[in-house]
Amino acid sequence: QVQLVESGGGLVQAGDSLRLSCAASGRTFSSYTMGWFRQAPGKEREFAAAISQSGVLTNYADSVKGRFTISRDNAKNTVYLQMNSLKPEDTAVYYCAASVGTVYDERRYAYWGQGTQVTVSS
Repeated sequence: QVQLVESGGGLVQAGDSLRLSCAASGRTFSSYTMGWFRQAPGKEREFAAAISQSGVLTNYADSVKGRFTISRDNAKNTVYLQMNSLKPEDTAVYYCAASVGTVYDERRYAYWGQGTQVTVSS
């Protein structure tokens, strides 16, 4: 099992940047594909980005492609989400998750963090 704790959320203005972090503990972090999901008020949770175990492969939702960058540091057991050019529609609770699947499989995330709130004002 792996435990995940997100941090770095907050209130920013449109056009600003923010970096989320997710620290993992428990079983070997480097054996998991890691992903970021988000859930806006009144909406279903949606996929945002994923990164492979080694960090070589990444996958992004169209809504964040070109603005968000996912990365990981296996030595620090941490995955990051750099968010640039933030928009009000990026407002959501952001969750990191660990998967035994590939970066293209959104259905195999078994472990989830508690989430961190990101609010983007216009």
